[in-house]
Amino acid sequence: MLNISNNNPITENIEQFSTVKNLSHRPHYKILNKIILGVSLLGVIILFLPWTQNISGSGAVTTLKPGQRPQTIHTAIAGRIEKWYVKEGDFVNKGDTILFISETKEDYLDPDLVKNTENQMKAKEMARVSYGDKVTTLDSQIEAIKRERNLKLEQARNKIRQAILKVTSDSIDLIAVKTQLKIATTQNNRSITLNSEGLKAVTDLEEKRLKLQDAEAKIITQENKLLTSKNELINAKVEINRISAEYNEKEQKARSDQYTALSNQYDTEAQVNKLKNQYTNYQIRNGMYYIKAPQSGYVNRALQSGIGETIKEGTQIVSIMPSKYDIAVETYVTPTDLPLVHKGEKVRVWFDGWPTIVFSGWPGMSYGTFGGKIVAVENFISDNGKFRVLIAPDEDEAQWPKQVSIGSGAQTLALLDNVPVWFELWRTLNGFPPNYYQPKESSQKEKK
Repeated sequence: MLNISNNNPITENIEQFSTVKNLSHRPHYKILNKIILGVSLLGVIILFLPWTQNISGSGAVTTLKPGQRPQTIHTAIAGRIEKWYVKEGDFVNKGDTILFISETKEDYLDPDLVKNTENQMKAKEMARVSYGDKVTTLDSQIEAIKRERNLKLEQARNKIRQAILKVTSDSIDLIAVKTQLKIATTQNNRSITLNSEGLKAVTDLEEKRLKLQDAEAKIITQENKLLTSKNELINAKVEINRISAEYNEKEQKARSDQYTALSNQYDTEAQVNKLKNQYTNYQIRNGMYYIKAPQSGYVNRALQSGIGETIKEGTQIVSIMPSKYDIAVETYVTPTDLPLVHKGEKVRVWFDGWPTIVFSGWPGMSYGTFGGKIVAVENFISDNGKFRVLIAPDEDEAQWPKQVSIGSGAQTLALLDNVPVWFELWRTLNGFPPNYYQPKESSQKEKK
């Protein structure tokens, strides 16, 4: 610094001045110093107090079970609105009629459709029974053909045996006739010799000649008999083949008729089952004209209105809030906080419109909060970019207020590890996440 002036800086101690001495000896400055010192000590003490780390979230009141949540009733069939039986705000029991609709499809406009289908079904059932009786009759007929064929074959076999015996008998007779011819020929030759020597008369010679001719005639007759017997044996064999072929043909024809009857029976049975299905569908469809309440609850809002309005299949009709439900809270946590949330952990909950004083780090000092327990953690991110967590009331703490309505807002605090206040301030200033830890139960299981 350049010394361009004759003024020298003050180097004396300022405490030598009377004004400074008077100010330093005033009593309220001493009190202020004590207050500052006390606040500083209190701040240092507070820095070492325990602080409960937590994960905050916001959500809404819902129900614990999906079947207890508000639902909309849809129509299963298309139709036209004919009559309303309820109005908005009414309480309905399970099975109460809400709305009646009439038919609009031309396939179901016949008022006697169910009765006519039933008559068709009965007629087809009788046809099926008739085909069954025909199959049984043809089965009996086939058995009769088999028995008759066996008898005919037995008769033909007997004829074959008779023909064989007759052929044998005629063969023996032919041998005997041949023997007689041989004897007659020998006697005739002997008579001729004796007659030429004059020892036999001509009468004896002629008698022997007649016997020879008679023997020759008998052998021809016996050969004819033998041939006739052989022909009868052949005819008997042919007859047995004819009988087998004839009765096989009859049996095959009866079996063909039986298979045709069976095919018709199965086809008719399929038609009967189809008609039964149609009959049941028509009966169920008639019951769908009356739209009924699936469970007891309150009619929140009529989503369709008017008389004569046409609605399609699956159209929403009314919304119902079940009368009995288990309350729960669904909240959402960020992906960075998801690893810190576990099923079964304790959570503090407070509801919109309910008087509440909350100290996030000291949950024991909060007023108007209620205890909860995590029952489900969603594994897939929601549309809002967070993960959904379902919280149920904690049975060990006070019951949640009954005045809370489904859908009202709720705030949650998931309690984590206990750390000093200075550590929480340091973590927050540096943007670090809460301490990552695992519940005791899961850590014990991992050790096992």
